[in-house]
Amino acid sequence: MNISKFVTPEIIFGKNSIKQAGEACLRLGAKKVLIVSDQGVAVAGWLDKVVNLCKESCLPFATYTDITIDPKDTEVINGCRSYIENECDAIIGVGGGSALDVAKAIAIVATNGGEIRDYEGIDKIVHPLPPMIMIMTTAGSGSEVSQFSVIVDSTRKKKMTIISKSLVPDIAIIDPLTLMTKDSSLTAATGMDVLTHAIEAYVSIAATPLTDVQAKNALSLVATYLRPSVASKTNEEAKEAMAMASLQAGLAFSNAILGAAHALSHAIGGRFPLPHGEINAILLPYVMDFNFIAAPKRFIDMADCMGIDTRAFTQKEAGNAAIQYVRELSADIGIPKQLREVGISQDMITSICQTALEDACMITNPRDMNLEQMKQLLHQVL
Repeated sequence: MNISKFVTPEIIFGKNSIKQAGEACLRLGAKKVLIVSDQGVAVAGWLDKVVNLCKESCLPFATYTDITIDPKDTEVINGCRSYIENECDAIIGVGGGSALDVAKAIAIVATNGGEIRDYEGIDKIVHPLPPMIMIMTTAGSGSEVSQFSVIVDSTRKKKMTIISKSLVPDIAIIDPLTLMTKDSSLTAATGMDVLTHAIEAYVSIAATPLTDVQAKNALSLVATYLRPSVASKTNEEAKEAMAMASLQAGLAFSNAILGAAHALSHAIGGRFPLPHGEINAILLPYVMDFNFIAAPKRFIDMADCMGIDTRAFTQKEAGNAAIQYVRELSADIGIPKQLREVGISQDMITSICQTALEDACMITNPRDMNLEQMKQLLHQVL
């Protein structure tokens, strides 16, 4: 049997689990924490919640909230300055993928020096990072449990993918109640990011039995609960299920990595301020169709997880059914169908593809893809 590795933080999951934030920091030996968040999370009230929890635990803190939808290297520099000037020794990230990825990036630069671009790629971090507690407030990125941080290089207009086991947080707190402050469009986009994580992790060439069970469970939960979660802010059952789906998909892709949909999404997102999950959702059916011949048996498994009866299907029919399911789910929750609807034009295709082929996520895509094949795929998505 092949040896499998599976990295994960300590996970605290459940309604009102956010109340453990201050105590969790103290357990890790924190003396003063930098709380990294964004304005949307602040408006929703979750930043104040964490600030008050630190006060209750008599834990000194500073805050940094100047973070945008696709966080940039300049935001990391400013956050690192805040960390150092305030003499912090631990970090709490509060938010979705943007805030959590910046929190991780601040931890890198604060302890390893240099610029965040120095750490692009796999395993470039040398020195240990400070204690990190990540509090997820969207069912989407999985950053609270992953070994990823994705930051835009503002000079190259490119999303840098940083992958290292050092980036796996010490403690992840997942409180489904935080999802009840998100609007339907954000719920839809982040939910499709969860689906893309689950599917790309399941067909990844680095998938293992340990990641497969997480990916399949996440896929089943998204198929059952994403529509009702988008439909209602107050559906607690749906929010809890999507929080679990995000967690499990995060564990899956953190260990199995991802594929071409994310590589392309990173390339597009580095240039245009578009919701990451929305770009993934537009790309996903086309990437699934391209990848089918590399893992046909896995497409049958995915169709089964979606609730499709595949007993009378050939492998190709099951694969087509899974792809069609993704298209219909996207349509039901209001995701655009084509890239031209979000401002991508034909003259951008070559440079987007050249950037995507250099992305670390391409390493684990199940089917080899060259520049011409990728350009053909993007022409279809337009």
